[in-house]
Amino acid sequence: MNQLNSVIVEGNVVKEPFFSEPTPGFKVADFSIGVNRYSKAKNGEWKEEVSYIAIQSFNKLAEVAREKCSKGRGVRIVGRLKQDRWKNSDNKWESKMYVIAEHVEFKPMQVSQNSADENAKKDDFEKMTAADLAAMKLAEAAAATQESVAEEALF
Repeated sequence: MNQLNSVIVEGNVVKEPFFSEPTPGFKVADFSIGVNRYSKAKNGEWKEEVSYIAIQSFNKLAEVAREKCSKGRGVRIVGRLKQDRWKNSDNKWESKMYVIAEHVEFKPMQVSQNSADENAKKDDFEKMTAADLAAMKLAEAAAATQESVAEEALF
């Protein structure tokens, strides 16, 4: 019987995925995400803790990661932990932990705030009515849910 090994992490992609096909028909995408955590210190100030987590996905999910995981994009990963262990040149054990992705959700892409298009969108946004805003939010929510990809649904 397998013991419980399940992980959910949410963060931002820190660099483009490294995609490879080690054997014909078997695809792998390796990428990392940064996960921010905020907590209040004893002195009342907020502090930020950042963890960088290695992610690995296979086959169809690897192809989707290669296509959609751009630097800075928000993702939610559901998967399991895996540990690789090896002996280094000094004959000492080393290891690396990473998450094997079984399900990936992609957050909507964010437009750069420095672009001229962004300023135009802000002007248009201010001119919208409440009904326009509600319709836009519904459309964005529907698009976000369509960006969810489960490994089992791709086979």
